[in-house]
Amino acid sequence: MCKKLIYPAFFVLVLGLISNTNGQPTGEFLLEWWFDIGAGNAVTDLINNPNYPDNPTGSAMLDIVELPQGTKPANLWEGDVDNYGARLQGYIYPPATGDYTFWITGDNGSQFWLSTNYDSSNAVMMCEVPGTQWTGEREWAKFPNDQKSAPVTLEAGQKYYVDVLFKEGSGGDGVAVAWGGPGIGEGPEVISAQYISPVTGPTNFIANNPTPSDGAVLADTWVSLSWDPGAYAVSHNVYFADNLEDVVADAESAFRGNQPSTYYVVGFPGFPYPDGLTIGTTYYWRVDEVNDAHPESPWEGNIWSFTIPPKKAFGPSPPDGAEQVDPNDRLSWEIGFGSKLHYLYFGDNFDEVNNATGGAPLGFTTYTPGPLKLAKTYYWRVDEFDIIETHKGDVWSFTTQGGVAGPNPANGAVDITQTPVLTWTPGVYSASHQVYFGTDKETVRNADTGSPEYKGAGDLGSESSEPGKLEWNTTYYWRIDELNNANPDSPWIGPVWSFTTANFLIVDDFESYNDLDPTDPESNRIFNAWIDGYGIPTNGSLVGYENPPFAEQSIVHSGNQSMPLYYDNSVGYSEATLTLTYPRDWTENGVNTLTIWFRGNSDNAAEMLYVALNGNAIVTNDNPDAAQISSWTQWNIDLQAFADQGVNLANINTIALGLGNKNNPQAGGSGTMYFDDIRLYAPSQ
Repeated sequence: MCKKLIYPAFFVLVLGLISNTNGQPTGEFLLEWWFDIGAGNAVTDLINNPNYPDNPTGSAMLDIVELPQGTKPANLWEGDVDNYGARLQGYIYPPATGDYTFWITGDNGSQFWLSTNYDSSNAVMMCEVPGTQWTGEREWAKFPNDQKSAPVTLEAGQKYYVDVLFKEGSGGDGVAVAWGGPGIGEGPEVISAQYISPVTGPTNFIANNPTPSDGAVLADTWVSLSWDPGAYAVSHNVYFADNLEDVVADAESAFRGNQPSTYYVVGFPGFPYPDGLTIGTTYYWRVDEVNDAHPESPWEGNIWSFTIPPKKAFGPSPPDGAEQVDPNDRLSWEIGFGSKLHYLYFGDNFDEVNNATGGAPLGFTTYTPGPLKLAKTYYWRVDEFDIIETHKGDVWSFTTQGGVAGPNPANGAVDITQTPVLTWTPGVYSASHQVYFGTDKETVRNADTGSPEYKGAGDLGSESSEPGKLEWNTTYYWRIDELNNANPDSPWIGPVWSFTTANFLIVDDFESYNDLDPTDPESNRIFNAWIDGYGIPTNGSLVGYENPPFAEQSIVHSGNQSMPLYYDNSVGYSEATLTLTYPRDWTENGVNTLTIWFRGNSDNAAEMLYVALNGNAIVTNDNPDAAQISSWTQWNIDLQAFADQGVNLANINTIALGLGNKNNPQAGGSGTMYFDDIRLYAPSQ
């Protein structure tokens, strides 16, 4: 019944609290449907549609059911003319913690979005139907893999925002969404919905349409907040604070009371913040809709924010520290609070720009300095004048195209190993480079080859430097200058980058592994570092994937990668071993706890999880079903447990991760584990 019709538009909106086959709550939804009514009429149907017997047994889909001409469902709202389109918004409640996968069917680019922090503004598209039509059969298996999401970890009983969009188009019937996971089955099991209380009008169940708009920058120190109420709202719980966590946590300090009106004043005498809001501060607010007669009340609202700007210029474009900037780019910035005129200073020398005075006033917030030279770092500053005084701005920088780029560790990175290898991508004109490194930003910026911060030179092709063993929890700065004696613009002074070392020792964070060919000197494949049971009849482990990327890049605890380990204990046990270069002294800075993050899968065989040092000193996880835990889990191990087995903690050669009983191998089952962030912490941590 895919028809191309032009009808007058209307909406049907429904809210439902739904249960799965086990009686556990799985969702509450608001359906918004819009399309055009002409010769015939139609209505959405959220129950199992017998017209499509190929649907999964007992499933429910969002389908259009045609009504006899001349009839019209009750409680429909006449609105703007549009074509077919539908949207299902609401929340799901996973029945168990673990990995869930989502499926979708539909027409014309239907999409399914999920937010794991209950905020619609941060929803991420999980899967979609590329602009195609249904072919008459709706079996999930008939759709390609790109309509199935990668697994995502959800927590039992938690509330997750979902948004299902059937884009308007030239025709279509609806959209259906399914999921699979712990407590549901591997899927696809349709996320079911049903009519509960149809509501008239183009409305929502949570507060919406905030004023000021979310993310607004205000030009005054007081504001009258307002919003459109939800469909069932009788009153409103208002939360407001300059601390996001307080608003999220319903902190007493953020709760401003319950009120019947849909506006709230702050920053004015007689109201909260009577002396005015603070310049240079971001404020957060939320409105929960309340109706004590309704079982779903209160409806928790989205968190909105606005900012009272600082008196200094802010928001530079290009952003501070930007690389590969077009030499013809225009500079722009956000006006400081109360500013009337602007003084801009620009050049290729930090000190000159920082110390400059007496610039010509500008009445606009853009400036085009170009065309600029390639591969060069430039500095700029904007001072703001508010009629009474001038507010000196920060010095910002950017590097034009062709310059040194790609610092590793990334600029501003934290929790970096104390023995990093610095790498970068050379500029287009580079023939050699000079390295500067230290703990003071300005000293590194101004250093030359006679300074202690100068750490040596190197030729093109050797873009790496090892600064040695660094202090814990310390910020370091570094700069790469590039040279080419054949070019009159040489040298090219690089930007100053920074990183901060960790307050723990990193045994392995799995970020350094790559997929390069073993003949490449930079090759570092994960299974060449973690030696598994490949070719060993008594060891059933395999590290990494058969095809690149070899490390896991979706199921990670932090960073970009984790280690997948497949175990098959039909041979007795499974173990992968890493030979250490650093850290080998596990007494450094008084560390006393080994921490390993792991996760398994509910389908895994329940094999014992263990870690071994120096081959034979073994500690097992207290949970015999650890391999079946399907969410990231922190495993803390007192290093004394290894010392009690005779291990010299100052000389650790190897660490192994395994499943089974290494000392008494027994035939068992199989599964896949993931490991990440193996660290050593001192007692204060």
